[in-house]
Amino acid sequence: MRIQLELQGLSQFDRSIKIQYQKSACGPVTALTILRYLMPNSCPYDASRLYRLLGGTRIGLFTWRLKRNLRKLLGPNWDIDTCSMDEAKEELRAGRPVACKFDRYFSFHWFSSYDFSYHWVPLIGFEEKENDLTLIIHDNGGRNRPSRIRQISYEKNKGILTFVKISPNTKKFELLTMLV
Repeated sequence: MRIQLELQGLSQFDRSIKIQYQKSACGPVTALTILRYLMPNSCPYDASRLYRLLGGTRIGLFTWRLKRNLRKLLGPNWDIDTCSMDEAKEELRAGRPVACKFDRYFSFHWFSSYDFSYHWVPLIGFEEKENDLTLIIHDNGGRNRPSRIRQISYEKNKGILTFVKISPNTKKFELLTMLV
């Protein structure tokens, strides 16, 4: 089975992002890319503003900070939380990308080889194969290189991966509409 969402990526080194933020802008750029997909034509943020609002730092964006500050920005009608690989696959099946963090430093996997050492990316799909699960991601680009779609082995990287779902909370929305 293969699922791949059509999502417009953004490079963290895009000229629209403040130069001092670019090296550590992968988290805010990932969040912005997902929000633009989920809220087409209505996302009020740009990457530099989101960097400040989410609490980006020179060493990156911590998962707890992304979740806490994105909850504050989006409000109670959104479900923002860490999720498992199975839950991430369900989000993708429902048509929603997932924020995916590679982090070998804070997960204490310093000596193994991974596709990224520390990097946030939008997870836009997956393909199930016999011996592995292939993750389909947008890599947020590099200096002089635009964002591009890549395929990454889940098995090779699973020890350092964290997934964060960002989805409308339909149960709260349905309850609110019933009360009105």
